[in-house]
Amino acid sequence: MAFYFVNTKAKTNGEHEIHKAGCLFMPSNVRRQYLGNFNDSRDALHEAEHYFNHVNGCFYCSQESHITNTPYNSNNPATAG
Repeated sequence: MAFYFVNTKAKTNGEHEIHKAGCLFMPSNVRRQYLGNFNDSRDALHEAEHYFNHVNGCFYCSQESHITNTPYNSNNPATAG
């Protein structure tokens, strides 16, 4: 089990990304909301959907709930929302 958080600030594509504790891409304390302790990121994603309409798992720490296998990059038209 692991602790999961959701970024309270949406990315430019409108998604709020979930992260596992210890992820290098974890948002700062003021920009994240604790979701709970879950077996995997799919359960955390479901919990995050209670707070935000558009959620996605982090490509790096929550791949089982990431919608695509391409890391988000705002400079890449293929991944920018």
